[in-house]
Amino acid sequence: MALFPDYPIRTGRLTLRPFTRGDVDAVHSYRRREDVARYLFDTPLSREECALAVQQRTGQVALRNEGDKVILAVELDDNGALIGEVSLIWRSAEARQGEVGWIFDPGYQGRGFATEAANAMLDLAFGPADIHRVSARCDVRNERSWRLMERLGMRKEAHFREHALFKSRWDEEFIYAMLWQEWRALRALGGQGAT
Repeated sequence: MALFPDYPIRTGRLTLRPFTRGDVDAVHSYRRREDVARYLFDTPLSREECALAVQQRTGQVALRNEGDKVILAVELDDNGALIGEVSLIWRSAEARQGEVGWIFDPGYQGRGFATEAANAMLDLAFGPADIHRVSARCDVRNERSWRLMERLGMRKEAHFREHALFKSRWDEEFIYAMLWQEWRALRALGGQGAT
């Protein structure tokens, strides 16, 4: 399996595209925030750290080998604002496993943009990437994230309690997942998760 998507990917209101060096200020505007970093492995990022992250993301646009990532900027079609990012990670070649993730500017939450962008990543994973199972994970306190997983039609598979230290405290994590046949059934019914 290899995946070389044709960019940009367009949804009803969004454009998902590779990052460019010109995205640093837009990314810094949300990645510098404590409320965004709270559930991420990173701390709030400086502008210099954002510049390095964006530079790295510009090359993360295809899945060639296990462990590769596709990380895309999410842009509003009506005004061109960069409002977040979505990712697809190839976790296992043999078992055809992937993982999706997202980070969004809190100023754009509550309008269905994350659901729309994450659905596009599921379509990419289960369609051209030919992945069998896609998972997503989050801190149990991150209700917005696990509610999004549920809107996407993913089911909770695990609740790990105190399984790792995260930012100097015991972490609790939810794992959600969806199988190819579940995605296919959902799409056959005309569904793409709730918005």
